[in-house]
Amino acid sequence: MFLTVAARKYVLVRMASAAETGYCFNVRRLRLQEKLVLLRYDPLAKQRVLFTEKRKIRSM
Repeated sequence: MFLTVAARKYVLVRMASAAETGYCFNVRRLRLQEKLVLLRYDPLAKQRVLFTEKRKIRSM
């Protein structure tokens, strides 16, 4: 069974460090969920910092 584009349940989004180090990672979230804000380890800043959702990459 194939899903149409409108029926996709998840989106892949890029999370960027609030420490402005340029470190990013991708994460999957539900389409209807609000924008993500996560507390994760930034290896460039060598500490835990906030990561905010910057842009949608693709639907899944």
